[in-house]
Amino acid sequence: MKLTVRDASKLLQVSEKTVYRWIEQRMVPAYLVNGQYRFNRAELLEWATSRRIKVSVDILAEPESGQLPCPGIAEALEAGGVFYRVEGHNRESALRGVVQLMRLPDEVDRDFLLRVLVARETLGSTGIGEGIAIPHVRNPIVLHVPRPSITLCFLEQAIEFGALDGRPVRVLFTMISPTIRAHLHMMSHLAFALRDTDFKAAVLGEASRDEIFREARRVESTFVEPAAEQPAAETAE
Repeated sequence: MKLTVRDASKLLQVSEKTVYRWIEQRMVPAYLVNGQYRFNRAELLEWATSRRIKVSVDILAEPESGQLPCPGIAEALEAGGVFYRVEGHNRESALRGVVQLMRLPDEVDRDFLLRVLVARETLGSTGIGEGIAIPHVRNPIVLHVPRPSITLCFLEQAIEFGALDGRPVRVLFTMISPTIRAHLHMMSHLAFALRDTDFKAAVLGEASRDEIFREARRVESTFVEPAAEQPAAETAE
């Protein structure tokens, strides 16, 4: 959702004049769209949090999240792409290479995305073991992305990522999403998929894109979605 200056002033609990001053001073992440300044809800939250600015709880709301369908793993991977032999000698340089390859709208600030990905790693490694990491931002909804995606990158050389099992990482699943709901959906489905022997073997073996997509679709077919909650049966008198 692209917020207006008025929206930003309400969420940050400051005057519109203050917001405009921050824009002029290039302090706050803002975008000029058709002559009007617009803000991304998550970027604004990241910015305010980093500066310990008190914000309205409304900034955490996602009024549009229920309207956006959550993609399956295969669809998210196809949207994000699969890339091989990505350069990088440490976490930051590897993430920089990933960000440059990601399929993002032109207005996305790739430097900002890199910074928040690196900042997330300082809080705790996203390495999950067996040479795999799932980089993502601290607040899932970031940047102007129209749909969730997962970019799968195979590094040219394994790098130290601070994973709990101590093993260097060579496989990166980088996730971005316009909503928290979609982020959690993708995270849970990817975690499930990586427990599947054949899908994980395809990933660790750096299989072809077609094979990885095929395995992702196969795993998806085994997902059991939560059953809708049924109303309680009436008790006969």
